[in-house]
Amino acid sequence: MPVALASQLREGTKKAHTMAENTGFVSCFLKGVVDKASYRTLVADLWFVYSAMEEEIGKLTDHPVVGPIASPELNRRESLEADLTFYFGGDWRQQIRATPGAQEYVARLHQVARECPELLVGHHYTRYIGDLSGGQILKNIAQKAMNLGEHDGLRFYEFDAIDDEKAFKANYRATLDSLPIDQAMADRIVAEANEAFHCNMKMFQELEGNLVAAIGKVLFGFLTRRTRAGSTEAVPA
Repeated sequence: MPVALASQLREGTKKAHTMAENTGFVSCFLKGVVDKASYRTLVADLWFVYSAMEEEIGKLTDHPVVGPIASPELNRRESLEADLTFYFGGDWRQQIRATPGAQEYVARLHQVARECPELLVGHHYTRYIGDLSGGQILKNIAQKAMNLGEHDGLRFYEFDAIDDEKAFKANYRATLDSLPIDQAMADRIVAEANEAFHCNMKMFQELEGNLVAAIGKVLFGFLTRRTRAGSTEAVPA
């Protein structure tokens, strides 16, 4: 009997989602304070993460659990490569290095794919649906904060292959609920989604040093002193 995985993922990751949104880097970002040097490091880290995830999921298109959610319309690697070209130039591959947090994240993705591929669903949900849900808002913030053109360095947030984001997410939730898993596996997928949030938090926390150097300790402290309610606690995904 199918389990209601979509709602379990949403409810089961609320706390971790709120914690991630209250890291110093994200908190400042959501308030319109974005340091370009820190941001381009994040773009590089995300390239390593999405490259690993899309590589592993690409091998599992026939898998009964992973295959149904493997939507190429969501893939971010090429978009991130366009952004890296903008921030670093054509030789970006020679310039970027994964931070320790990104290295841990990538290692986790490969481990999960090797040991229990079903758990990739938790990572897929955490990253892609988060990107799709908040992408336009985050794009606007980044564009204004860094004084960028409409598309310059912002391709990551653009899902050109998805015409109707609301309909896509509704179909995605229905797909999650139809996956051939039992409750025990659903629990493991939710736990892995929380692990994905923690992996993201490590990457965000690594960026705080550069951000503090750019804006100063006083402003950083002012911007991050109040904990905000997580977006998933107020707005349905």
